[in-house]
Amino acid sequence: MVTPNVGTSNENDEVTQPITRVPLLDSNEPAPWVRRLHNKEDVIGDVNEGVRTRRQIANLISFTCYTSQIEPKKVDEALNDEFWVLAMQEELNQFERNEVWTLVPRPKSSHMIGTKWIYRNKSDENGNIVRNKARLVAQGYSQIEDIDFEETFALVARLESIRLLLSISCVHKFKLHQMDIKSVFLNGFLQEEVFVEQPKGFVDAHHPNHVYCLKKALYGLKQAPRAWYERLTQFLVDNNYTRSSVDKTLFIKRDNDKLFIAQIYVDDIVFGSTNNTKVQQFVDVMSHEFEMSLVGELSYFLGLQIRQLDDGIFISQAKYAKNLVKKFGLEYAKHCDTPMSTTLKLSKDASGKSVEQTLYRGMIGSLLYLTASRPDISFSVGVCVRYQADPKESHLSSVKRIIRYVNGTSNYGIWYSLDTNASLVGFSDADWAGNCDDRKSTSGGCFFLGNNLVSWFCKKQNSISLSTAEAEYIAAGSGCT
Repeated sequence: MVTPNVGTSNENDEVTQPITRVPLLDSNEPAPWVRRLHNKEDVIGDVNEGVRTRRQIANLISFTCYTSQIEPKKVDEALNDEFWVLAMQEELNQFERNEVWTLVPRPKSSHMIGTKWIYRNKSDENGNIVRNKARLVAQGYSQIEDIDFEETFALVARLESIRLLLSISCVHKFKLHQMDIKSVFLNGFLQEEVFVEQPKGFVDAHHPNHVYCLKKALYGLKQAPRAWYERLTQFLVDNNYTRSSVDKTLFIKRDNDKLFIAQIYVDDIVFGSTNNTKVQQFVDVMSHEFEMSLVGELSYFLGLQIRQLDDGIFISQAKYAKNLVKKFGLEYAKHCDTPMSTTLKLSKDASGKSVEQTLYRGMIGSLLYLTASRPDISFSVGVCVRYQADPKESHLSSVKRIIRYVNGTSNYGIWYSLDTNASLVGFSDADWAGNCDDRKSTSGGCFFLGNNLVSWFCKKQNSISLSTAEAEYIAAGSGCT
């Protein structure tokens, strides 16, 4: 586990460099430079955030002037905001460009599916709102099987696959890029005849009772992910990209010693090549067929902040970690040096006081996603997960300790070095009878591609081991699978 390098500034750089403050301040105690120069009441905003640069202020003003800072809950609220009206109109214009539907008289015998507007503010890594996104979705919960849809299963890439791709890019020493396809589900062709109601706020004045017959998939439809996956897969195969036999979301193209790799996660595509010409060819092919909303160097993907540097790649979830701590109100709590006590072992604690299950499960779910880049909390979270059915105060205290540890280590992540090789190495271990309740052991394992950690696991064994050798044999078997 490492932390990213933070550059230092000299006296001559004070005008252009942000001022960072190291001391941790009490929530009610103003920053020292505020006490020295100004009254706390005279300062606008959070005095502990530090001083913003001119560029940061310019970006903030730009975002504020051209985007709405609120998320409407109802259509009426959105229709009274010019920015959200433009966002909704852009969504419907996208429908027209993709020829998603056709306005037809309402059929008497067909099942009608309602529509609903969803409003989301898109933010960057720093939390600034950069775009208002209005999405028209179908109310797929009202669909009837074998009438409105048949097969719905669609593949998505695993996080282990993404980390493996990052490590492969280090082995072959090439940059990774990302591509975001605009309104991706609108590109999938439907095999069934589906009718949806006209969207609220945009009903045709001449045909108010008409409905739309869908030619392509709509967000919210149960078969939409599968329709898109089939469309994209067929398109890539037709353009001589080979689908992996093991990971069906991975596409490869080889040309002598030139290698191209692309990983698909719904509308996000991560790709790279040992030859820059292959990268540009892929971008041209995809842009010709689909409309793109983003093409650039990989930096932020599925909540992972990815920094591609000259000597390696640093992966972290700093933004997510800080939001997690703030969500559960522990941003001012004392930090912990370890995620779990080295002396106290958790048990069912039958005599303990029960706590709210919703809160406990919410904390566990949030921490589980954080383990995508934080193997140091994987074991601790895995132990706390076992007590979701009836959490006690002792369990909640342990989860809060993990969050306090995360609060002090939010910038931690995984470092992938370019100085590596392509050898796959795995390690496994197990404790013996470590569970206080049923005396079962816990298996653990981690796997490296060269020097880079790409996968890990921590799981309680299904059977009771009679010796340390048996426990470790079971762990080794789990690692091999």
